[in-house]
Amino acid sequence: MNVTELVMGGDAALFMSGMNAHLLDFLASGYNYWMAVVLMMIGFYITLTRSNLVKKIIGLNLFQTAMFLLYISIGNVANGTVPILTDKPGALYSNPLPHVLILTAIVVGIATTALGLALAVRIHEAYGTIEEDEILDAEAGDS
Repeated sequence: MNVTELVMGGDAALFMSGMNAHLLDFLASGYNYWMAVVLMMIGFYITLTRSNLVKKIIGLNLFQTAMFLLYISIGNVANGTVPILTDKPGALYSNPLPHVLILTAIVVGIATTALGLALAVRIHEAYGTIEEDEILDAEAGDS
């Protein structure tokens, strides 16, 4: 006899174990969506709370990776095949457009990250720091 059966009684414990099984099935069926949400929130949190410019860029990259995962997950078709010419008349194909768009977005993301890091290097050369608070204080002192 487990703790749930002792506290709730036999029928309620059976109901709760069934609910837990359904909840676990629900969570496991869309794990890629859950991971996208988790990565998105971590990236958003890092971007908002860190004052280091490189850490902000890392947070933006995490957020961007979450968006890639989300769009690729949405574009996937269950039991879909690669959209190439086949002799199967009723074949179910996955849509290639989200994958192509994400490849383009990855290239743009790499270029944006490189630009952000280059700007962080120039800011460090100009101000001697990459901490946002110290840069704002230095700007306020110059005025």
